[in-house]
Amino acid sequence: MIKIKLENTYLKLPEMFYSKQRPSHVPKPKLVTFNYSLAEKLGLDSQYLESSEGVDILSGNRILEGTTPIAQAYAGHQFGYFTMLGDGRAVLLGELITPKNERVDIQLKGSGETPYSRGGDGKAALGPMLREFIISEAMYGLGIPTTRSLAVVETGDTVIREKLLPGAVLTRIASSHIRVGTFQYIASYGKLDDLRALADYAIERHYKELINDDNKYIKFLKEVIKKQADLISKWQLVGFIHGVMNTDNVTISGETIDYGPCAFMDVYNPSTVFSSIDRSGRYAYGNQPNIGAWNLARFAESLLPLLSDDKDEAINLAQEAIAEYPEIFKGKWISGMRAKLGLFTEKAEDEQLIEGLLSIMNKYGADFTNTFRSLTIGNLDEMKMADEEGFKDWYKLWQQRLSKQDKTKEEVMKLMKNNNPSIIPRNHRVEEALDAAVKADDYSIMDKLLDVIKNPYEYSKEQEEYTSLPGPTKTPYRTFCGT
Repeated sequence: MIKIKLENTYLKLPEMFYSKQRPSHVPKPKLVTFNYSLAEKLGLDSQYLESSEGVDILSGNRILEGTTPIAQAYAGHQFGYFTMLGDGRAVLLGELITPKNERVDIQLKGSGETPYSRGGDGKAALGPMLREFIISEAMYGLGIPTTRSLAVVETGDTVIREKLLPGAVLTRIASSHIRVGTFQYIASYGKLDDLRALADYAIERHYKELINDDNKYIKFLKEVIKKQADLISKWQLVGFIHGVMNTDNVTISGETIDYGPCAFMDVYNPSTVFSSIDRSGRYAYGNQPNIGAWNLARFAESLLPLLSDDKDEAINLAQEAIAEYPEIFKGKWISGMRAKLGLFTEKAEDEQLIEGLLSIMNKYGADFTNTFRSLTIGNLDEMKMADEEGFKDWYKLWQQRLSKQDKTKEEVMKLMKNNNPSIIPRNHRVEEALDAAVKADDYSIMDKLLDVIKNPYEYSKEQEEYTSLPGPTKTPYRTFCGT
């Protein structure tokens, strides 16, 4: 009896968009973590997916009748350099229609070699797959658009990286896996009809209101710009650093994708970089908004043939659209920062107030999340910069600004609590959970972490121990791609 029915509308596109690809067989599939709340939202039977037959589906050993798994082709600028890419270790099983009539992709990550593996084995190690599970679910809890993780299955085989590691497959859920890099690939290697087919497919899937619009392609570009500006502003507001903002990691849907060398910032510093491969700081925290504009410019370039038959006019339309990004981003970011400071109204001096606080935080090495947490609950004793004159002066200005709005202290605190997470998945806590799971097969630490980060704005007693900072270390925290 088939418990899951999948479609694959991507197959309607020309064959250059994908390669039909079965996942590799794994010897001993074992379900190690499962997202029950997500399964319910998707309308899936958790009990069935936990059965041996269900685990075979989640591992790639069993292909559902009537489905055709594929690896998607795409290209991208990786650290500024254009290259041909594609799903080198992922297979799209198909699309599921949820109880709310939403179409989502179900993809297996770490499912073996594909035509786009470029010499790699196409497999994934357990640690990085668990890491994506944790961070993607944390992002969902924070209210940030994201792909999600349904399950991680240990495969029973080993993968060779710097050393032998246990293998795993992640089941990833996304509105789609269409990327800026997908458009770059078709614009570079396909024909105009192929590019139009992709754009029409993306519009049909994500921006249905534009289907019959005479100017749908320029409006499509503008909608993607808005989505990315909103997404990156949300990253900045919680101190999230993606780590690999290559164009192949920019989705048309506006969801965060590919949790490789990502992490959350502790001490506020715009130059913060965690990725071991980002040696120049291209994707540092403070650079993310500008890189967002750069990536969108590459998207606009790929759409030029659709914007106008006149090349000069097409370029002008694209440039005008991209020129709107900085203002859209800034508006989203300042609005979010106002909320973090309990400001319901807009005043000309707000930007100076916001930048003043960030400057003081940077100067004194203040923790990003805990600074706003302390301001929210009024516990200045927890702030190491509370006795500094610069902060005292800023605090007076902030209190004066709050007095200019007709809101009670309770209303201000409620707004701040709704916009300042009490906790984030601290890097040392994530590593603690991964070490226990991978090295000792102990998932209790990870389960507890997942439980507390589900509701990061709750300010519960159980969350308090997760607000503590890591101890001193001689080496900076580094993250890796896990490929």
